[in-house]
Amino acid sequence: MRDPRVAQPTYLFEDLHNMAYVITQRCCNDASCVPECPVDCIRPTPDQPEFATTEMLYIDPDTCIDCGACVDACPVEAIYAEDDLTASLARYREVNAEYFQRHPLESNFDPIVTPARPPKELGTLRVAIVGAGPAACYAADELLRRSDVEVELFDRLPTPWGLVRAGVAPDHAETKLVAGMFESAFRRETLQYYLNVEVGKHISHEELLAHHHAVIYAVGAATDRHLGIPGEELPGSHSATEFVAWYNGHPDYADRQFDLSGERAVIVGNGNVALDVARVLTMDPAELARTDIADYALDALRASNIREVVVLGRRGPLQAAYSSPEFMALAHLRGVDVMIDDAELGLDPESQGLLDDPDIEPSLRLKYTLAKEYAAAPRDPAHRRIVFRYLASPTALLGSDKVDAIEFAHNELVSENGQLAARPTDRTERIDTSLVLRSIGYRGEPVAGLPFDERRGTVPNEHGRVVGPEGTPLPGVYVTGWIKRGPRGVIGSNRLDSEETVEHLIADFTAGKLAVPQADRAALRTLLGQRQPDLVDRDGWRAIDLAEKSAGKSAGRPRVKLTTREDLLKAARG
Repeated sequence: MRDPRVAQPTYLFEDLHNMAYVITQRCCNDASCVPECPVDCIRPTPDQPEFATTEMLYIDPDTCIDCGACVDACPVEAIYAEDDLTASLARYREVNAEYFQRHPLESNFDPIVTPARPPKELGTLRVAIVGAGPAACYAADELLRRSDVEVELFDRLPTPWGLVRAGVAPDHAETKLVAGMFESAFRRETLQYYLNVEVGKHISHEELLAHHHAVIYAVGAATDRHLGIPGEELPGSHSATEFVAWYNGHPDYADRQFDLSGERAVIVGNGNVALDVARVLTMDPAELARTDIADYALDALRASNIREVVVLGRRGPLQAAYSSPEFMALAHLRGVDVMIDDAELGLDPESQGLLDDPDIEPSLRLKYTLAKEYAAAPRDPAHRRIVFRYLASPTALLGSDKVDAIEFAHNELVSENGQLAARPTDRTERIDTSLVLRSIGYRGEPVAGLPFDERRGTVPNEHGRVVGPEGTPLPGVYVTGWIKRGPRGVIGSNRLDSEETVEHLIADFTAGKLAVPQADRAALRTLLGQRQPDLVDRDGWRAIDLAEKSAGKSAGRPRVKLTTREDLLKAARG
């Protein structure tokens, strides 16, 4: 059998072929594969309207020439030859094909335009990037490709990669492979790490500007939204953000405690993060023991009494926030039943009309088809359960000194201004539970020295250029990622977002709109060395990385994470 991870030779376009390549669940949507395809058969492309809302990318099986170029380009190993699909991924052959029934492939082989580079006589462009998550790293990677540049990457944690390290579920190891792509791109000394450095504490916004032509803020959306209901502050009520950071070993959350003594947990919200949490709570700990989950979290889950996780969504099954690939993957959890009462799948007239439309988006039809399949599937009383409830909005968390139950209203969908909205009815229900995790979205926080839109939770900007109250750009200040566009999209969504920001930054540099730095990177290093003796540089991060991977190797795991600042800094000095 051919190795699906090895790129195959390219054939003439008219050659016959025996198989196609297939994009599967782990697709990160960064579109690295699109320009590599010699027959232009991957859709949607970044310049198409569908790209902004697609759950994943697709390969047209009738056009694919089996060359494997896309396999080599994929940063998360999501692309397989169709003959190499495992049982859990086999359905993606059909998913890819169905997309092109709805979107027939049209191609004109437009040449790829090489982005402009600044004239050499302008000298070296110096850029500070605040944050070290995917948005920051895509921006850094684009700068390194585009210009004679010096990039400084800042993060308040002693480790880089942001949500790739602290947000991706431990059983999604392939998704974390994108960090390897960044690591490879950042080997040159043109990029320097300033980890365990907090902007606003160890260095100010004004000082960053004094040492660089430009500063890009890629600080994400650090807080979560609240339910705003009585009882939300009771012990046993947490955000999914906390729980995810806890099991991923984030040093700010390593000391959190979660009550896993009851038999039922309730998750409010049904996006992909909610599904991650539901999986971690119900998976066999023996499977988690082969991942990079934090050791203390693994111990707690081994002792957990939770047998059932209820996932509440405020709208119907067609409007559920989870993606079809993540929903489909639940069917392959060993020892776990996905349960949906068929009565939960009744549709309002507008949703039914959408489902009956022959031109419905395939991923939307698949989402409902999967729900019907789960509703009809046999159940094993010995299994743990993930139960999906729709059209439900919490109204209160009940209990005297801790959460004992959640009360919710049954909703109905009504059309408001052309959109379906969930409206509570007078029907209510109570579910006993000792753990409630809200997963209803993230929100950005104000950045010192920058304007802030309180309503949207973002820094006001025009295509990445930060704008002041009068709507005019602030020279040399840019944003990318969730603090730029709001908390939507997946890891790969940040690639195009960062490319847009970098495009405007380079245009401003070329046009002479950026002030010349008053000090060089040696002066910056001296300044930060004085203010933060525990600064972690490239060598420090490599030492941490090596220590974790070495510990993981002996345990048969990708890595054993160090979960306190003290241990991380000790390893960095190692």
